[in-house]
Amino acid sequence: MSFEGLDAGSILAGADALSRPAEEYVNSADVESMWVMKAIEFADVHYNLISSVDPKLLRLTKEDDDRIYHTFKYQFPNFCIDNITIESLKDDNAKEKWRFFCEAFKDMEDYSYGTLLRLNSQKEYTEDNSILVTRIQFLAVEIARNRQGFNDSTYQAKSIVTPDVAQIKLDS
Repeated sequence: MSFEGLDAGSILAGADALSRPAEEYVNSADVESMWVMKAIEFADVHYNLISSVDPKLLRLTKEDDDRIYHTFKYQFPNFCIDNITIESLKDDNAKEKWRFFCEAFKDMEDYSYGTLLRLNSQKEYTEDNSILVTRIQFLAVEIARNRQGFNDSTYQAKSIVTPDVAQIKLDS
C-alpha cells in the first residue's frame, strides 16, 4: 500500500471526509478513493497479523468474537470459508441471509464499513482473490478461519524457523 503523492494535508482532509455522515456525499470520486485506501490499509494490517501471530490466538474485536462466531455458525452452518464463491455472498438468496445476519450486529461500531475479504484463505490479498464485503461479514469469515485453522498455513509460511543467532558458530 502506498500513499505516495499524498501530503499530510490531503491525508487529514481525507480523514475528515471519512468521518462525516454519508448523506452529505453524492458519489464523490475523492471520497470513494479514500474508502478504497482505508479498505486496503485494513487488509494489509489483517494480513500482517495472521502472518505474524498464531491466528488461533487472535481476537479481531474487543469483545464480540464469540458472539460473531456462534451466530455465523448457526446462521451459515454449511458456509465454505476456505474458498468462498462470489455467489455465496452476492446472489439474491445469499444477500437476504447476509442482510439478516448483519442487522444482528448493527450495534457494533463499523459493522457496515466496506472491507476487503480474501476469497481463498490460502492466498494473499490480490485483485482476483479479494471482494468488498461489510466489516461484519469479514469478521465472521476471518474469525471462523482463525478458529478452524484455515489461516494457519499463512502464519506458518511467514514464520519459517530461522537459525537462532546465538547458536551460530562463526568459523575462525
